[in-house]
Parts: sequence; C-alpha cells; structure tokens
Amino acid sequence: MSGQNLDLRTSARIVRRHRFVVGAIAALGLLAGIGYNLYYPPMLTATTLVVVPYAVGFATGNPAYTATQVVIAHSNPVLAGALPDAGTTMSLATLRERVQVTGLTSNVISISAQGRTAGQATATANAVADSYLSYLDSAGSPVGRVRARILGRATAATGTPPYIRPLKTAGTGLVAGVLVGAILAFAVGRRDRRLRERDQIAGSIGVPVLAAVAAEHPRGATGWVKLLEHYRPGAVDAWQLRRVLDEIAVTGSLSSAGRGGADGPAGAYRHSLAVLSLSCDRRALALGPQLAAFAASQGVPAALVVSPQQHADVAAALQVACATAPPMRSGNLVVAGTGHGSVSQPDPVALTVVVGVVDGEKPRVADTLQATTTVLAVSAGAVTADQLARVATSAAIAGRDIGWILVADPDAADRTTGRMPQLGRPASHRIPKSVIPVPTEAIR
Repeated sequence: MSGQNLDLRTSARIVRRHRFVVGAIAALGLLAGIGYNLYYPPMLTATTLVVVPYAVGFATGNPAYTATQVVIAHSNPVLAGALPDAGTTMSLATLRERVQVTGLTSNVISISAQGRTAGQATATANAVADSYLSYLDSAGSPVGRVRARILGRATAATGTPPYIRPLKTAGTGLVAGVLVGAILAFAVGRRDRRLRERDQIAGSIGVPVLAAVAAEHPRGATGWVKLLEHYRPGAVDAWQLRRVLDEIAVTGSLSSAGRGGADGPAGAYRHSLAVLSLSCDRRALALGPQLAAFAASQGVPAALVVSPQQHADVAAALQVACATAPPMRSGNLVVAGTGHGSVSQPDPVALTVVVGVVDGEKPRVADTLQATTTVLAVSAGAVTADQLARVATSAAIAGRDIGWILVADPDAADRTTGRMPQLGRPASHRIPKSVIPVPTEAIR
C-alpha cells in the first residue's frame, strides 16, 4: 500500500479530516492532566535551619561530620519522633518522601519538608528539626550528646500557586494529546487509499466530474418520500444539479419527442439516466433521487426507477418509498419500484432517473437497468481507485460506458474541479442553458 507524500497543506488536510479523533485524544490528554493534578496535588515547601556544634572526636571543618548529621536527621528514629507533631496523619514512608536534609556549611544543615498547605509544610519541617535536636541530645546519639540549636525556624512555605500548576498540567496534557492525535492521523492518513479530491476521483478512471452536491441522508421510507416531495437544494447545489440537466441536453443524447413537436415542451427532450453507486458508499445513493426531485421541481416531467440491486439492503427503504408513493411534486414526478431490463419511458416523462447499486469488489453492472446515459455517483472519501476501476470495467463489458461522475458531499478543503480535457462540441449540438418549463398537465 503506497503512502501519500506529506507536505504542510496535506498534513493540515489530514488533521482536519480526522479532527474528531484528534479532538478526542486531545480531550483525553486534558483529562489526564487534570487527573494528575488531583492525584498529585501541588506541594509547598518550608525549611528549618539547624546549627550543630562539633562533637568530641570530630575535627572542625570535617565534611564527614556534616554528612553524618544529614544521615542522622533523615534517619528513622528522628522521623518517627516527628510524626506526632507533623500536623497531619501520615506514614513514616510518606514523611521520608516529603523531607529532605542537606548540608549548607560544615555545621549548618537545612531540613526541608513538603506539605499540601503552608501550615502542613511548616509544621512538618519544625517537627523534624525538634525531633532531630532531641535525638542529638539523647544518650542514643551515635556521635555523642550534642546540643544543637535552631538557627531559623520555618514560618512560611514557598511553591507554585495553587491555580498555576493545574493550568500547567492540564495544558501539558492537552498539547500532548493534540500531538499524539496528529501523529495517529498522519499514520492513518498516509495509508488511506480512499479518494477525496475531485481530480483524484476523475483521474482514477479518466471520467470527468460533472457536479458535486451535498447528499441528503434519509432514514427509512418516510424520509425518502419526504426527500422526493420536499427536496430544496441550496443555491450552489441547485446550480450544480441544473448543470447536470443542461449537460445531458448539450451532449445531444436527448432525442426530440415527436408527440409534442417542436413547440411541445412536454415531449421536447426525453432521456433516461442511470445513476450507479457502490454498496459501500451509502451517501451517494441519494444523488439519483435528488436529481429526479430537482428536475420535477423545475417543471420537468420526471420518473424515478429503482433498479435491481446487488445489495438489496442498501436501497431497501428507497424501494419501499418508490413502490408506495403516489405521483409527487405537483404531478411532475412519478416513482416506481424495482424494474427489469431496459427503461421503458412513458410518453409524458421527459427524464427517467434509474438508481442502481453495485458491489465495489465484484460489480455486475449488467444486472442493473440499462439507460441511455450512465453516470457514477461517488462520495468523497468513500471509495478507492481500484473499486472505481472495477465498476468502470464492468460497465464497459456491459456496453454502458460511464459518461460522468457525480460527487456527493465534496470535501470542504478540496479546491480541484475533476474536469478532464474535453474536445469542443459542434455548435449544432448546443441548446439554451435553461431547462424548458413543462406544464403540470403534460403528465396527467
């Protein structure tokens, strides 16, 4: 599997595409930072200074004497004697972790203690210093009885303010989560072979993209009926769908219907359009019904037919809606369930849209209804080039070359068009760019 070459723009696009994953991991990092702060709250430190006279047998300035005093001040007998006055209930092991003893000079040592509050820190430091002095002045002193004294008793504690450390830990967790999420997004994005840009989709099978439209996502048969009757695209999508209707006429594929004559708009242009989508791409299924509903809303007598499917469950709700719904859009749209063979178009209908779904791995386009023109509906980021090539090959074998591609839910970051170089069309095939209005009475 080939990976994508990463540049700044591609990397930003990958992160934006996986923004929900990145956001979720960033949120976990934020929660981890907050949890760390709660489990390990910020500690304040207080310090007591003790002057220790030289004991008998130790030379003045002997560094070994200071080192010995440091060990004694941090020993179990001294710490155990300080526990009752430490200001809180804690174990000997916890007290050992919170107390540090260092030698400042040859006869001055520093006893520092940590606490969750300033009072707890000062009480612990002073308690350890008092216990240390008592121990040195006792018969159990390993260096003989020494009368040490307090040089500076702990009265205040220092440390990070309580509101600063939570912000730091939460911020660190958030940044770490974003970095981890971005790395995972890069790892997944570089190996993702699904096509998202219109140029990629068009270039995969050499077929141009005719339009890119936001897809509806109906739920159940009722949702499909509502789409067919009330679909109202935005200005941009309406223009894209209008271009589809115009392009069908511009290609010259629409044959003039003799019933209406040159002046009969009801039969002026008659055409059937098969809109194929892949079973793994459920979002693209709505493009055919949307096109039929839009055509009917523009006064074009249209029919929607559901072709036999390779995966019946994909379009099951749409089939039910088409089998039960009466004519809609003020009588301009008729719907039908599954048909077989080729499309037989009633006289009043100017455009028949056939919806077909094929398997992405083993497509059988020949099993779907045949129309005069075949287009492929594809959602951005839903299919691979291999899947599109299989469908195009199956269509070619069935004698149904794919003329255009319709893209559903285009990527917001996609600035490509999907247009392939086209030869100029003969002027005789061009018609006005507007859809000819059709009276409602034409299909009754």
